[in-house]
Amino acid sequence: MSVQFIEINSNSNKLSAILHSASGTIGALIVVGGPQYRVGSHRQFVKLSQHLAAHAIPSLRLDSSGMGDSCGEKAEFYQQTADIDAAIDTMFNQLPQLQKVVLWGLCDAASAILLKMNQADPRIAGLILLNPWVRQEQSHAATMLKHYYLKRLVSREFWRKIFSGGLAFKRSITDFWQTWRSSKRQSTLKPAKQTEYSASNYVQHMLTGWQKTKVETLIISSGNDLTAHEFLDLCQQNSQWQQCFNKAKRLHINDANHTFSTANWRKQVEQASSDFMLALK
Repeated sequence: MSVQFIEINSNSNKLSAILHSASGTIGALIVVGGPQYRVGSHRQFVKLSQHLAAHAIPSLRLDSSGMGDSCGEKAEFYQQTADIDAAIDTMFNQLPQLQKVVLWGLCDAASAILLKMNQADPRIAGLILLNPWVRQEQSHAATMLKHYYLKRLVSREFWRKIFSGGLAFKRSITDFWQTWRSSKRQSTLKPAKQTEYSASNYVQHMLTGWQKTKVETLIISSGNDLTAHEFLDLCQQNSQWQQCFNKAKRLHINDANHTFSTANWRKQVEQASSDFMLALK
């Protein structure tokens, strides 16, 4: 394995990236969401690249526009398609043996990947999506009620803090009431029509991207993460999302937090990722 720093041109911006070379014909582009750079929380992306290289899988991890060492203004995750395209081009230029690439992303990077899939790209062989970000006011409020407030109401520690004065009771009730009201508002999910992605329509465009893609998908989700719960609830409650979800390969790690921060959780993610990619050959 060799590791080298490279620069990528994307919309006149110079992006900083690390290429982990290996002999395999399928590589991984590790798309980085925010606010992160190419190393990742607890060096997650570095360790993933090292694991993949040990299995002969090359990978590229980059700082998106305006993040880390990359130039330009910070791009929102729904504006990362150009950076992803430029990174794929670079991988194929740098790795002569490369035949296909798998896109790997956590949180809003997973969302950026599904948005990218609205554009056909025959070089992409698969998607690995971890706890995709589908945050909307109504769905987030419903998730909070189901997976946060309900647990607090049946928690002895919560009531102990209430009666001991260690918790602001009035503020807790206010927060709960506002969350409940938000959860009852009508969902804003409608068929995607606009071609420009924004904070108000990206979830719909994520769905259309997932529906369009013909490649294999691996969904990795955490059991101790509200972002994951919101995504899983959406896939359970919306028939169109459910159809895509049911076609995907899935790994759910019950106790894991959002970034899979322990060595055990990280290794499960790494192994699932390499197994999925090697099976694509």
